Amino acid sequence: MTRIAKGAIPSPNIWNTPQIYELENRAVDPDGAADAAMRALRPWDGATVLDIGCGTGFHLPVLAREAARVIGVEPHGDLAALARRRCAGLPGVSVHAAAAQDLPLPDASVDVAMARWAYFFGPGCEPGLRELSRVVRRGGAAFVVDLDATRGSFGRWFSRTVPAYAPREVEAFWQRHGWQRRELDLRMVFQRRADLEAVLRIEFAPEVAEQAIAETPGLELPYPNVLRWRYF
Repeated sequence: MTRIAKGAIPSPNIWNTPQIYELENRAVDPDGAADAAMRALRPWDGATVLDIGCGTGFHLPVLAREAARVIGVEPHGDLAALARRRCAGLPGVSVHAAAAQDLPLPDASVDVAMARWAYFFGPGCEPGLRELSRVVRRGGAAFVVDLDATRGSFGRWFSRTVPAYAPREVEAFWQRHGWQRRELDLRMVFQRRADLEAVLRIEFAPEVAEQAIAETPGLELPYPNVLRWRYF
C-alpha cells in the first residue's frame, strides 16, 4: 500500500500516471527558460537546494550539476522511491517522503527552495509558506513555478477543467504575502504525437482534453507559466 504523507494535496496527473507525466517533464521547457530565470534571481552554485514536490526526481540530477547539496521532498511514497532510484549514486542528493507543510529539515538549512507545479497554488498553502520561512536561510530565496491560467489556450483549457480556480484571488494571495512575479513563456515539445495527446489527457477533463487535442496540430504547444519568488 502506498504511503502518503499527512496533509498532502493529491496530484491527479503524476500520482495516477507517473509514466505519462515523465513524458510531460521531458517535453516542458526544452529551452531551460524557467531555470535560467530562477538562476538570474538567485544562483545556486555551491548552494543547498530544496525541490518541494519533486515527484520522481526529474529535476534533481540537473540541480546537482551546480548545487553542493540537493534535497527532494515528495509526499507520495512510491514517487519518492522512484526519485531515490533515479538519483542513486549522485553524491549530495537525498530524497524525503514528506509534505511541504512538514519539511524534515533543520531551521535555516536551505539556500534555494523551489516548487514546480506542486502544492503552492495560492490560498490554503500558508502552512507550507511558514515552513519555507523556517528552513530557508537569510540571503536565500524561494521560487514557485506554476501555470498561468489567465493566458493562452492552455490557461483556457485549465479554467474549463477547474472552474473553481480564481486567478484574481490567487494573485491577491501572493501579493499579500510579499512575493514577486514575472511571466514565463514556456513551451512543450514532444517527440511523438501520441505522447502529446497522452499528456493532454492527464492534464484536463476528458471533453476538454479532446478539444485541446483537436486544437493542437503538430508536436508543440505554448505553455504560459508564472514565476513567483521571495527573498529571505
